[in-house]
Amino acid sequence: MFGKMVVIFGVTNILWMVFAASQAFKIKISPEDRIFAQIGDSISLTCSTEGCDSPAFSWRTQIDSPLSGKVRNEGTKSTLTMDPVSFENEHSYLCTATCGSGKKEKGIKVEIYSFPNDPEIHLSGPLEVGKPVRVTCSVPDVYPYDRLEMTLMKDNHLLKNQEFLEDLDKKSLETKSLEVTFTPVIEDTGKALVCQAELHIDETVSVLTERKTTKELQVYISPKNTAISVSPSTSLQEGDSVTMMCSSDGLPVPEIFWSKELDNGDLQRLSGNATLTLIAMRMEDSGIYVCEGVNPIGNSRKEVELIVQAFPKDPEIELSSPLVHGNPVTVSCKVPDVYPFDRLEIEFLKGETIMKNEGFWGDMDRQSLGTKSLKMTFIPTTKDTGKVLVCQAKLNISELEFEPKQRQSIQTLYVNVAPRDTTILASPSSTLEEGSFVNLTCFSDGLPAPKIRWSRQLNNGDLQPLSESATFTIMSTKVEDSGIYVCEGTNLAGISRKEIKLIIQAAPKDIQLTVFPSESVKEGDTVTISCTCGNVTETWIILKKKAETGDKTLKSIDGTYIIRGAQLEDAGVYECESKNEVGSQLRSLTLDVKGRENNDYFSPELLVLYCASSLIVPAIGMIIYFARKANMKGSYSLVEAQKSKV
Repeated sequence: MFGKMVVIFGVTNILWMVFAASQAFKIKISPEDRIFAQIGDSISLTCSTEGCDSPAFSWRTQIDSPLSGKVRNEGTKSTLTMDPVSFENEHSYLCTATCGSGKKEKGIKVEIYSFPNDPEIHLSGPLEVGKPVRVTCSVPDVYPYDRLEMTLMKDNHLLKNQEFLEDLDKKSLETKSLEVTFTPVIEDTGKALVCQAELHIDETVSVLTERKTTKELQVYISPKNTAISVSPSTSLQEGDSVTMMCSSDGLPVPEIFWSKELDNGDLQRLSGNATLTLIAMRMEDSGIYVCEGVNPIGNSRKEVELIVQAFPKDPEIELSSPLVHGNPVTVSCKVPDVYPFDRLEIEFLKGETIMKNEGFWGDMDRQSLGTKSLKMTFIPTTKDTGKVLVCQAKLNISELEFEPKQRQSIQTLYVNVAPRDTTILASPSSTLEEGSFVNLTCFSDGLPAPKIRWSRQLNNGDLQPLSESATFTIMSTKVEDSGIYVCEGTNLAGISRKEIKLIIQAAPKDIQLTVFPSESVKEGDTVTISCTCGNVTETWIILKKKAETGDKTLKSIDGTYIIRGAQLEDAGVYECESKNEVGSQLRSLTLDVKGRENNDYFSPELLVLYCASSLIVPAIGMIIYFARKANMKGSYSLVEAQKSKV
């Protein structure tokens, strides 16, 4: 009995010890039970124990998926860190702690969401009064979007509310949008569009579950009612000024731009002001001017056409050529850019006399500016000088009382006389000695007085300009100044020309008297004697042979005399005289002709005599021979003597 009690006591003691030990070993997890984590953030789960100095920890998911995090054990604490949080971290995690034979587990649920940015408000275009506009509110990268609710308001007025109650077919980030179309009114300016987004997550969890964006409204009015005012008028005259003002309604107030339309349709920008002023208008300033009112949402355009008329200008008188006495001239009177030209009349007068009149009474085929002319031809005389030529243009329109209906141009006539009776005076003469001076003076009649121009004619016929004075002077003449000098009298009507030949003479000089082959020749040689005088024109060359009985003038050609077969009597003194009207110069030389020696002289006569004697001697011998033969026989026959003997 006692033994049984001992056993029972022992068992009871062991159970108590086990119970006491179990009560001392505890496990905790932080945060408790449940945590909401935003995708991309970082979270840590901490598991700790009490009553055990060296516990062993392990982490797992309830469905044995990867942890998708890092575990760090340190003493009685174990931490599971998820950085960054992703869809793979949406699980229920279990932490197991073992202490000896004791084992404890604690679980925590990780729920994932994404709500990183405020909503975005977009408008389909600028807010324009009366034109519908689409407003889009977007929430990007939201999860889980089946818990999203969006509200769009204009100030306190609800435009639209929507909950996105739809099944999640997959885990993904989505952008959800809410669209509303409304028509702005001017009173909407300054009001606010508010887009509010709410993600319905457990209210007990301290996470940001509501975001909103506000956009202030600016309502515009496109430019309209654009208008142009022109002062003084759209119909102008050359030289006038014009001011154009442009206005345009809109919100914000439109900017004003002025342009001119070019011929190709393009616009040439002129000004950015509401007022455009043009001064000293010309014909080319005519055209279409465009005013544009512009603001951020549109523009409005208005056009005005300006016409600059040129008839207020006086007619234009034109001459086909300067007026020259006796030469026909055509005069035209031109009235440019006139309208309406079918009522125009042009009249020509010379002094008080009507020369010609014409009216342009034809039909106008189109509305345009026209230029009309009247022409006439007359022959002016010097009596017309000082008279006036009048061109009158009349526009027969009684309605245009504010414009002059008649204009005229006057031109005084100046009749020119072409240069004539041009003469040249050479003083002292046109033939001069070298070194003297000469004045060449030219006179020419004409109206206006001709302008004098001196030139020298070159060998090729060209003229070398010398002077534009009436008198041309050479202070010290030279032989090379000889030549033809030309005077020209010129005015608007023509030209008159006169020539004079200037001869500059100089005494002969630089005489050269030469003999070829030399001054000492042999009898029978050919001898050439030449005499030249350099750089002097119109000089006479005279060749002579001096003799005691009197000088003999030789017939030379251009100062050259040829002796063919010189004889002893050709020896002597030869003299060349070069002379002109200014003076003369002499040169002489002595020609020596030597006779030929006997041993080297073999005349043609002796040669003939020698040849003849060489033939005569044999002939005489033959005659003697045949004579002797004849004496022996009593007779002799030359024929018989020549017969052959057989």
